[in-house]
Amino acid sequence: MADDAIECALRALRHRDRTGFEIEEYLRTRSFADDDRSRAVETLRRTGLVDDERFARARASSLAERGAGNALIRSRLAEAGVAHELVDDALGAVEPEARRARRIIARRGASPKTARYLYGKGFSEEVVSAALRTAPTTS
Repeated sequence: MADDAIECALRALRHRDRTGFEIEEYLRTRSFADDDRSRAVETLRRTGLVDDERFARARASSLAERGAGNALIRSRLAEAGVAHELVDDALGAVEPEARRARRIIARRGASPKTARYLYGKGFSEEVVSAALRTAPTTS
């Protein structure tokens, strides 16, 4: 059955990279036994097909490029079962949150509407306030 679990997990990995936790959950929903799930995930980790660090860095980068703040990135990675230290490393590898916020403000304008947008995208209050204070004013 472990071979069946590996085959099932490989089908899930065909579409996108996943964490060990996500593969474990995927196999659980398909009624694989605990031992089979564990062996399948361990095999995939050993062969490099499942790598939580790689997943965290790629997902954080993708979210940051799409204008997400650190809180949103942290939340999405936690939902995927990424360990806290890997989340911190992934956030350290992306463009700083303040720079992302300033870039969005430059594109959308410094307004309360933009501030609400940034809060909704997971930017911290401190970053949004500082970015709005330093944004050039338009008259």
